[in-house]
Amino acid sequence: MNKALETLKIRGFIQQCTDLEGLSKLMDEGPITLYEGCDPTGPSLHIGHMVPYFAIRHLHEAGHNAIVLMGGGTARIGDPSGKTTMRQIISYEEIDANAARFLKQLDSFLKFDGKTLYSANNKDWLADLNYIDFLRDIGRHFSVNRMLSFESYKMRMETGLSFIEFNYQLLQSYDYLQLHKRHGCRLQVGGDDQWGNIVAGIELIRRVEGTECFGLTFPLVTTSDGKKMGKTEKGALFLNPEMTSPYDFFQYWRNVSDADVERFLLMFTFLPVEECRRLAAGSDAAINAAKERLAWEVTAMIHGKEEADKALAGAKAAFSGAGDKSAMPTVRLSRAMFDSGYGILDLFVDAGLATTKSEARRLVQQGGAFLSGLGGGELEAIGDPAYYVGSDRLDGDSELLLRAGKKRFCRVVALK
Repeated sequence: MNKALETLKIRGFIQQCTDLEGLSKLMDEGPITLYEGCDPTGPSLHIGHMVPYFAIRHLHEAGHNAIVLMGGGTARIGDPSGKTTMRQIISYEEIDANAARFLKQLDSFLKFDGKTLYSANNKDWLADLNYIDFLRDIGRHFSVNRMLSFESYKMRMETGLSFIEFNYQLLQSYDYLQLHKRHGCRLQVGGDDQWGNIVAGIELIRRVEGTECFGLTFPLVTTSDGKKMGKTEKGALFLNPEMTSPYDFFQYWRNVSDADVERFLLMFTFLPVEECRRLAAGSDAAINAAKERLAWEVTAMIHGKEEADKALAGAKAAFSGAGDKSAMPTVRLSRAMFDSGYGILDLFVDAGLATTKSEARRLVQQGGAFLSGLGGGELEAIGDPAYYVGSDRLDGDSELLLRAGKKRFCRVVALK
């Protein structure tokens, strides 16, 4: 097997390939051009988007060329793959703004050079398509029966598939054809939910151009307990620091289960394979050190080394008393509230550790609300929803540490 593909296989990236042997042979002959597409339907990428981009970095470092395709055109419709309901239609202006944000995040991670690693936008060839000509030239190559055999469409037939969504596969296939014509692209990569769309594009190129192209998909990563990877109590693990703070981003990786450490080190870092396996082979303190290393590596790649160092210091301050407390998630609240007695439910809501007073009440009643003791002593549980937090709880007359559950911390600074 081609060395670059072997790397992807060892690190757990390969789910399906249309012709692994043929692709391996093509890659052995010299550099190929590949692409991955992403529809900018939200304001930020999340970690689930990033699996293909980690793989692209491996392939690019092995000497291959890569195109990051923004779906400025396809996002106007929305991909039904993996969705039980139709995506919300957003404005063209929002799509363009989201695409700019995505590219900024990806440039930080991939380092576009404009020659061997660059971006494109499918609105350049989709936005002004003549529908009649498109149906005549492209639509005639698609079988409705064949399209409905793909899992993405079969699943949506149970809940309802709009006609606009039904066109999506044609448009993504046309993307592959355009990138093949314009840039000699021979490989499309993506998540495994894109299998049907990728295969359809390969068939379209074969029919129109007579060229053999390839498709490679990656697993939709779940944690060892079956949950979708990157989902937190607050929602998706976003790359935008305003949506997911670098500290919370770091803590997600620091708190993964022992069973996921090796797999995540292999997929989400560029540490050597043997080092990943060695780090994950330990137990107790050693496996915790491996999680810390995983968290630091991923945070440094996404947010930079300075933010990773700060998140590490904040985590040490929260969990061991060492480190820099100022690096912890911090809110600034009025000292007057503590002087008069700050209701425990209001405090946890204002600190962002509960979204509503009802949620805060459940947290308190279930024994999951903690705050530092008198004068900054050790954390203690507060079980009374009617409890008032006084200024005598403030450490150094100005600070208080809160904890929700086992792992969510907040440093409160009381301002006069």
